[in-house]
Amino acid sequence: MKLLATVRALTGFGDAAGGTDHWWGQRVSGVMLVLLGVWFIVSLVLLPDMQHDTIVDFAGGTSNGILLSLLCLVVAFHSYLGVQVVIEDYVHAAGLHNFSIIASRLVHLVVVIAAVYSIVRLGTGT
Repeated sequence: MKLLATVRALTGFGDAAGGTDHWWGQRVSGVMLVLLGVWFIVSLVLLPDMQHDTIVDFAGGTSNGILLSLLCLVVAFHSYLGVQVVIEDYVHAAGLHNFSIIASRLVHLVVVIAAVYSIVRLGTGT
């Protein structure tokens, strides 16, 4: 039994002890999404036009690139937390549950890496 508890702790599939961290993560990332979302919408509205070159210049700027990367990271994190709750509530088979959690982590990680990589490429002009 001790080995099972250790494996669950190492993989993040523990009991409700991490519930407070999860709850705070959702709330803090939600507030960050509101703030970053308002910044993003206001920034887009203030652009002179929605042409490709204008958007590339906007996203390629240093401060905008950093904020866009942060927005992508927070969206992915918040999304992962939400998907994790759905999986924990509705997937009851142990093997499928663990596979779903790991697959969700990997998909969210790949998406955020691709998004940040794209923003960095815009910023460097390559």
